Amino acid sequence: MSQSHLAEIDGLIIDLDGTVFHGSRLIEGAAETIARLTAFGKRIVYLSNRGNLSRREVCDRLNGLGVPAVPEQIVMSSTVTAGFMRRTYPGSPVWALGEQGLRDELEEAGVPLADRPEQADWLIVTLHESLTYRELNDAFRAVRGGARIIATNSDKTVPDASGAAAIDVAGMIGALTGAAGRLPDLVVGKPSWLMAEAALAALGGGVERGRCLVIGDSMESDIALGRLFGMKTALVLTGSTTREMAGVGKHKPDYVWESIADAVM
Repeated sequence: MSQSHLAEIDGLIIDLDGTVFHGSRLIEGAAETIARLTAFGKRIVYLSNRGNLSRREVCDRLNGLGVPAVPEQIVMSSTVTAGFMRRTYPGSPVWALGEQGLRDELEEAGVPLADRPEQADWLIVTLHESLTYRELNDAFRAVRGGARIIATNSDKTVPDASGAAAIDVAGMIGALTGAAGRLPDLVVGKPSWLMAEAALAALGGGVERGRCLVIGDSMESDIALGRLFGMKTALVLTGSTTREMAGVGKHKPDYVWESIADAVM
């Protein structure tokens, strides 16, 4: 991105998986680019559809990779789901199909966790990379017991530690739909308005959406979110999207970059 175009941007909303890192491996040039953007006075928020991780986990990972960050800069779909439950259904017990990061965000928000699946008003479904039959069956029991379903996102794939596509939350949803015949009542993740509003709130007052740039590797979540909410968009090719795919579909990016490093070329 040229200096003149960068001058039109006050806030950056940056995806994580496939954009900043692959698992525990930083994408080349990401740390240096983010440092330069920070030095230019740009406000930065990390916005991720990951619902199985907490803000603290992601903050620790970024800092460990040499990207300084604080939890207030990080917005996960787990964070936004927990906030939605706290505001909209206070006191409603939930059952979580996911890993500890989701539970950490729910507990921090004061969302009660049900003791048994059948006691839950809501089932919250997220990526579960160590899923067992028992856990999946408990989620099934929650739905059969009357729980409504919230999915932290509905992405089909997520880049794994090598950068290759791996199954995401859509696989968990598909298993429940096949067994219980139910679709999610709400999907929280990008490109939803819940995620857009949370990102803008994290950027802080005074940042207009028209002066925000969304950087991410997914056409369906990152680029769609930016286009739907009046933000500029940049697609990076370090995830599972190719340059050819960038020209297909309803929402097209303003920029297509080989990596996030192109943000300060």
